[in-house]
Amino acid sequence: MKNKKIKNIFIEGGIPPEKIAQSISNHKSKTGIGAHDIFLGQVRADKIGNKMVGAIEFSAQEEMANEVCHEIREAVFDKFPVNCLHIYHSLGKVVVGEICFFVFVSSGHRDEVFESMPFLVNEIKAKVPIFGKEIFEDETHQWKINK
Repeated sequence: MKNKKIKNIFIEGGIPPEKIAQSISNHKSKTGIGAHDIFLGQVRADKIGNKMVGAIEFSAQEEMANEVCHEIREAVFDKFPVNCLHIYHSLGKVVVGEICFFVFVSSGHRDEVFESMPFLVNEIKAKVPIFGKEIFEDETHQWKINK
């Protein structure tokens, strides 16, 4: 899997359920795969102080973010026997309840996908320059702190 082209992980707005369904469907012909694991990050209606989050506006240093994701992706292929993995993240405004982060890992067996997913998601959250601005229902905002 080394030296693959750097992929653009970004999707404008929320990630539609059809994108997730299509990603799963695209793998039905890959008969060496026996297990998939999916992580979906969804915008929460957090209450911060006395304000409710209504949306998050995502921005990124896109070129750097894609390069870092590529490096993380290659590290996962080196560390775990996975066949396939996909990373998608939203840019722009994503309202509460919509999906903003979609990670899909496939392998021959479940142990490999279950072991690789936490590593993959945690590396992305820790290293990829993606930023979220919480937009409150009253239209005020603040930068989000990742947890």
